[in-house]
Amino acid sequence: MSEGGGGGRKPAPAALTDAPSRPRRYTCGAVDRLALFDIDCTLIDTHGAGGRAIMRAMTETYGRWGPLEDYSYHGRTDPQIVRDLVLKAGVSEEEVEAGLDDCLDLYVRLLRGEVRDGSVEVLPGVRELLAALDADRRVMVGLLTGNLIGGAGVKLGPTGLVGFFNVGAYGSDSSHRPDLVEVAVRRAGELVGRRFAGKEVAVIGDTPADVTCGAALGAKAIAVATGIHDRDELAAHGPDYLFDDLSDWRGVYAAILA
Repeated sequence: MSEGGGGGRKPAPAALTDAPSRPRRYTCGAVDRLALFDIDCTLIDTHGAGGRAIMRAMTETYGRWGPLEDYSYHGRTDPQIVRDLVLKAGVSEEEVEAGLDDCLDLYVRLLRGEVRDGSVEVLPGVRELLAALDADRRVMVGLLTGNLIGGAGVKLGPTGLVGFFNVGAYGSDSSHRPDLVEVAVRRAGELVGRRFAGKEVAVIGDTPADVTCGAALGAKAIAVATGIHDRDELAAHGPDYLFDDLSDWRGVYAAILA
């Protein structure tokens, strides 16, 4: 679930720990598209593993967390989720911040126990789309997720997808999701020697937050109705493209390159 603005933690210095080394193909100037994928309910379904782990971490760290009736994890960063729910339980802001690092570290450890081989489902079309993008020298593929970097690694580890991603921005970088697009664009630019701008950047995700988070940079929004939000809900936020899921991977691929 999910540096900079919003009082976030310092990011881990490395990429996902089990990412293989990759050819340094980003110095030739050929790359002119940056595709940034959300993780949960866009690429994979962990069947509630993240929610179970973060609730246990809040309970063990703070002793309680607030009511969930009108609260959704979807589209939020991990630090934001902890702050929101523990504050709702009446814990003071000072106490929340004092325990936040410990809570998030515990969350990642507990998540590792929740996520086992076979328990993470890769959603339809994901492997085909990522393989096609990975083979295209015009495209850099990355992650834009509210997950902590450690949590992202745990969730993606069993799937065999980690090696497709060359850059990322995480909840470890900022608790404020719109900040993450700038983080990812900056990191990608450092790899290719140029700044991606406007519709060269595509954000692919399943929530209104994914649709709107890149608006300040003019990024392209590609929405997929694979989470709790249906097509009508996503369409109301004005994505550039809208798909039922990624099984039409050729259509999504064309949208990224458009």
